[in-house]
Amino acid sequence: MNWEHLLALPSTLLFALAAVLCLLALATMAGSRRHWQARRRLRASLAAGLALAWLVLTIGSFTLGWSLRGYRKLVAEIPVVTIDARILSPQRWALTLSWPDGSSREVDVAGDAFRIEAIVLKWKLPALLAGAPPVYRLDRIEGRYDDARQEQDAPRTVLDFSPGRFDLLALRKAWPGGMPGVDVVYGSGAFLPLVDGGHYQVNMMRTGALVARPDAATSRRLQDLLR
Repeated sequence: MNWEHLLALPSTLLFALAAVLCLLALATMAGSRRHWQARRRLRASLAAGLALAWLVLTIGSFTLGWSLRGYRKLVAEIPVVTIDARILSPQRWALTLSWPDGSSREVDVAGDAFRIEAIVLKWKLPALLAGAPPVYRLDRIEGRYDDARQEQDAPRTVLDFSPGRFDLLALRKAWPGGMPGVDVVYGSGAFLPLVDGGHYQVNMMRTGALVARPDAATSRRLQDLLR
């Protein structure tokens, strides 16, 4: 990962901000101690109050940065993941997920189609006017049955991409008034039928919509399937 890509990650920027704020807090604490030792009580108290404010901002920046792990800036339609499908048995598939960074993972899903979902976050003013773009992260991928009645009784397969309990969505639910800069957090999803040997590209649009597209060969197979 190059520095340009690294600095584009919202969590990295917030961690860097937290580090700077922490250094300011430590420097101000040291100044408060010097003022106290010199018996300048008022200056020491003011410096201690400022250090506490820096510390609160440090904790807030670090907490938001930690909860934004896995999120990426959304500035244009960008590739999210590619999916290659291989049939194992009727309504049972092996999917190979490949990310732009070169990592991959194989999962099994049940059904006639795959559905992939992401969580998108949009900011309020003034962050929006400052050019802060929406961010997103993948949330899950699951198998989907064409027959809704079968969906109720057949085995369900879901793969969770969430980083754990400490996530922005969980943080917003637990502390709804604690993130005034966040306008909305919502889900976006897309699904497509599965065919043996199918290849699919999943992208995120600037509007925050997740789209899934088959390649030309897969598209022809899907058309034959619908005939």
